Amino acid sequence: MKQPIRVVINGYGRIGRCVLRALYESGRDRDIRIVAINEPADLASMAYLTRFDSTHGVFHGSVEADDTGLVINGRNIPVFHSATPDQGPWRDLEFDLLWECSGAYGTRAGLEGFLQAGCPRVLVSQPARSARDVDYTVVPGINDSGLDAGQRIVSAASCTTNAIVPVLDLLDRSLGVDRAYLTTLHSVMNDQPMIDGYHHADLRRTRSAMQSIVPVSTGLAQGVERLLPELAGRIQAKAVRVPILNVSAIDLMVNLREAGTAAQINALFEAAARAQPNLLACSDHPHASVDFNHDPHSAIIDASQTRVNGDHFANLFVWFDNEWGFAHRMLDVTQTWASVFQDGQALAQHLASETNS
Repeated sequence: MKQPIRVVINGYGRIGRCVLRALYESGRDRDIRIVAINEPADLASMAYLTRFDSTHGVFHGSVEADDTGLVINGRNIPVFHSATPDQGPWRDLEFDLLWECSGAYGTRAGLEGFLQAGCPRVLVSQPARSARDVDYTVVPGINDSGLDAGQRIVSAASCTTNAIVPVLDLLDRSLGVDRAYLTTLHSVMNDQPMIDGYHHADLRRTRSAMQSIVPVSTGLAQGVERLLPELAGRIQAKAVRVPILNVSAIDLMVNLREAGTAAQINALFEAAARAQPNLLACSDHPHASVDFNHDPHSAIIDASQTRVNGDHFANLFVWFDNEWGFAHRMLDVTQTWASVFQDGQALAQHLASETNS
């Protein structure tokens, strides 16, 4: 039986806390063990925000703070407060993987700082600035078979990439994608102020998050092309922030190479949801966004909104919980990657023991 995967969390904000809560709520804490957290906040605040969450409710287990860290479901998790990678006590910890959830490190130079300071591997909870900044970018269900033991820095992409790439991949394999335009309707994020203020170089993001629909820049098209290079040059995207706390959607307009009806397209996704029930879902109920709060899927196709204009121009509407769905993808990537590097470690130990005997 394999040992639990030992993980350290760097950055305990929205994503860090969601991944930890998803770990315990899903029961995967038997396979993945949090051995430490690095976070500048004080312990009392960390414990409070782990236990009580305005978006996802009260934590199902027990959460306390002691003199050294958090105690979650009776298990002690040390907390330290290192400001930079070189200050962390990584070499004093026995662990397999760092979850980089601070959002502060998007370049190879910054991420390699963790490796140089003693971290064995890094899983980044955001897209890298370029493909060269990481060894691999992974979307579960698309290219997770490409994870290998030699990779040291891996990105789990973004919530929007995880939502739309499986959709575009299925459409391209089934009917062919000639051109696609994506509009993301994203819930507010913490780079926006509650009231107008000097919060961002993008002047639109200086405006109150809860009073306006705010267009923002997005790198989603580049992220899609990184995962689906066969669609390079055929994808464009824009994004707007909408004044809700959680759950987002993508309005997809696509020119298909082969003719298809709305019923045929929905049938494709219903079959895909049956084949990958942990990643995709399909529903034709009259939904509002709140219906998908705390939903663990990467994407939910709203079949009631599928439209076809003529034979080749289609419009699809894709819901996703941008926090909870992505948190579960972080867990998926962790387990898939660990299954590879743990096998490699076991083989190396076996060969070493035979050499020494």
